[in-house]
Amino acid sequence: MSVDYIISITKPMLEGAQMTVLLFLIAILVSIPLGFIITLMAGSGNKGLAGFANTYIYVMRGTPLLLQLLFICFGLPLLPVVGEYLVMDRFVAACVGFVLNYAAYFAEIFRGGLLAIDKGQYEAAQVLGFSKWQATTKIILPQMFRVALPAVANESITLVKDTALLYAVAVPELLHFAQTAVNRDFTIVPFFIAGVIYLLMTLLLTLFFKWLEKRFKFE
Repeated sequence: MSVDYIISITKPMLEGAQMTVLLFLIAILVSIPLGFIITLMAGSGNKGLAGFANTYIYVMRGTPLLLQLLFICFGLPLLPVVGEYLVMDRFVAACVGFVLNYAAYFAEIFRGGLLAIDKGQYEAAQVLGFSKWQATTKIILPQMFRVALPAVANESITLVKDTALLYAVAVPELLHFAQTAVNRDFTIVPFFIAGVIYLLMTLLLTLFFKWLEKRFKFE
């Protein structure tokens, strides 16, 4: 296997990896704050909001991400009356699916982080003269994010690997170009190269979260 061949198939896969990275960034930047909002809704005293949030979490975590992507890409346009208004670009539809799915997982992670905080800290903050808002933003939330950070890191790495599902909805990402090269050249080398690219992306993400964990630990 010549070096020229490896370079020739790696170039389009790196272009596909740009789509992978773009989806990851959009999904992570939107789903984390959305997940936190859902956590607040689930823990609110409003039964309607809490019921909606808990049902949302149950449905999104209880059904496969692939099914959700297929439904958003191909199912929504088939809905009567409103279907024609729900037709989206495949990449946009995939972004919506990933955001909605991962928001549910991050919501559960944040809920676990809040449950790990001793309720006595709220009372201690009140004794020290903190308002409920100040206690939440300055004492509770920083601790929650510190507790939740390892789980957020694991979920983020899973998100990188799940971007391969773009292949199923015909979005030209990394795996698409690898599969094209395999079918064209009858060799598994493109799969190995794709695997190396995924490993490099997850390695960078792992190093970033380790740095973040060390920083939070010493603050």
